[in-house]
Amino acid sequence: MMNEYDENSFKIEEATIKEIQSAFQQNKLTSKQLVQYYLDAIQKLNPTLCSVIEVNSEALSQAAKADNDRILPGGCGCGCSCGMEGIPVLLKDNIATKDTLNTTSGSFALLNSVVPRDAGVIDRLRKAGAIILGKAGLSQWANYRGTNAPDGWSARGGTVKNPYVLTTEPGGSSTGSAVSVAANLVTVSLGTETNRSIIEPCSLSCVVGIKPTLGLTSRSGVVPISLRQDTVGPIGRTVSDAVYLLDVIVGYDPRDDEMTKEACQYIPLGGYKQFLKTDGLSGKRLGNMWHIFKVIYDDPTSPVPAVFQRHINTMRNNGAVVVNDLELNNFQKIMEGSEEALALKYEFKRDLGVYFSNLLKSPIKSLADAIAFNIANSDKEMTNKYNQSKFIDSEETKLPCSEYTAALSELTKLSEEGFHKLMRDNSLDAMVVPEFLGASILANGGYPGIIVPSGFDEEGVPFGILFGGLKGSEPKLIEIAYAFEQATKIRKPPSIQV
Repeated sequence: MMNEYDENSFKIEEATIKEIQSAFQQNKLTSKQLVQYYLDAIQKLNPTLCSVIEVNSEALSQAAKADNDRILPGGCGCGCSCGMEGIPVLLKDNIATKDTLNTTSGSFALLNSVVPRDAGVIDRLRKAGAIILGKAGLSQWANYRGTNAPDGWSARGGTVKNPYVLTTEPGGSSTGSAVSVAANLVTVSLGTETNRSIIEPCSLSCVVGIKPTLGLTSRSGVVPISLRQDTVGPIGRTVSDAVYLLDVIVGYDPRDDEMTKEACQYIPLGGYKQFLKTDGLSGKRLGNMWHIFKVIYDDPTSPVPAVFQRHINTMRNNGAVVVNDLELNNFQKIMEGSEEALALKYEFKRDLGVYFSNLLKSPIKSLADAIAFNIANSDKEMTNKYNQSKFIDSEETKLPCSEYTAALSELTKLSEEGFHKLMRDNSLDAMVVPEFLGASILANGGYPGIIVPSGFDEEGVPFGILFGGLKGSEPKLIEIAYAFEQATKIRKPPSIQV
């Protein structure tokens, strides 16, 4: 194997997992060289992008072990041919790791807290031989502290910048996870989503994000907003990379027993890579939801409507049946989100309290402590500039409560009589939505979605196209998203490069 990385031997920038694994096997690249490349890229670009909060001091030693394991019989030892052996992964800073890295959700209030163990998804990553490169920046507390902080801002990490247009907000809250992948600071990353937190930043960063069916991936060891709605999902520069990562992190976790046990029924035998088909659009029935969002595009200079229509034509040309002018019951109420906001207010305090109770050591032990910490450390936590109104509203809640029960009932009704009915009555395989605008439709019902790069606006800011489906529809969504990606190939790296 090489002792020094030779850029003429293999180009790391924009390389896929499959290409990297091939380079490993051909002795054109080592895991250690790959990790060093990303560490150098982070050192160079992170002062501008602020997309990485902390790098893993053990990353290079993990990579060296992966290199050693690769030449031994049995490879990584996981027995799965998973493709993640020796691949660096960045984690949103609300996903716990039992190592030298902190897990803070971007707040100094959780700095030096001690988690009892790795998060469930990290257990799976380590067994697959992946390298934990570090923690990515995010909207602090997954965008659930207050209402006026910019997307991607956290006290620990500063404000994450969009790598395509630095002055444009990059979306939240898995902001650093999306931006780091877009800017080639890592191969793939993990984000979390409660409502649009993977889908939005991926749309704005020209990368692929998968929001899985609720429970398909474990939430144990993840700083929560709502266990009724939170999900962990993969982010990659290509659909295939995101799917490779998805294959590793799905599955049952006894520490997230009820949700992951129920979702296991959806995991296909042989995993998800088998659905990476270039003819995946053929015969699919797609619900074109443009008409219910078009009011947003009153600006005649926006390229989104024309680009979206071209893509619809591309889907038709590749064999899809596109159904137009569908009605989504309760659309305005779903998008308004009042019932969701009410439910989250109760769930945040309850579920965060459970997370705190499992910590072995922590500067704070309750939501009330977090509020007090922010006030006492207003300069560090910027409470003199950005409010903590959601914290305060949540702290005032008490369960059980009839108001909360009524909100849950209404959310179930909105999903069943809205998106579920739309899909069922029209025999749809997926809905198609411009940008990240359909995220709220998917959020409350625990439905999956995949966002794929679809174009750039007049300023050069990327935007994606969202495919969403019913629970367990990941195989169809992957077929659709991959075929669309291969037919269009919109992805290009930002000009801010290593």
